[in-house]
Amino acid sequence: MSNVSDTRSDISGHPDASEMRARYDRVMGGRDVALVDAPVFLVGLYCAVSPWVLHFTASQPALVTHNLVMGIAIAVLALGFTMMPERMYGLSWAMCAIGAWIIVSTWVVGNSPDAGVVLNNIIVGGLTVLLGLVCAGAATRSRST
Repeated sequence: MSNVSDTRSDISGHPDASEMRARYDRVMGGRDVALVDAPVFLVGLYCAVSPWVLHFTASQPALVTHNLVMGIAIAVLALGFTMMPERMYGLSWAMCAIGAWIIVSTWVVGNSPDAGVVLNNIIVGGLTVLLGLVCAGAATRSRST
């Protein structure tokens, strides 16, 4: 019985092993930013919960809804980058636009926000733009090769 378990753990002799390796290289090739997916997801989650972390739910109700929706959008993009990188990295520029909007929306959506809210949205928006640029750069590099 131990011979059977040993042969199942080693698939190098499988006839499709080389094809599976080649497909993996095609899908994951050029994906230098696999480690960026988690920070993008965390930035999205923080953006979504930041109104409750910084306690501005009562003073900025419109900004609460806005940050929640934008945070969920960023987290969904991060999940898409992880699940379907070959299709989703084209949306890296959209993440940059979302980050820029988060910065500007503090004054557009908010009603005379205090310094903590402004600083929070500038940092979250700046990180989103920065991570979006990293993902867009990687997508551009992988397309050129």
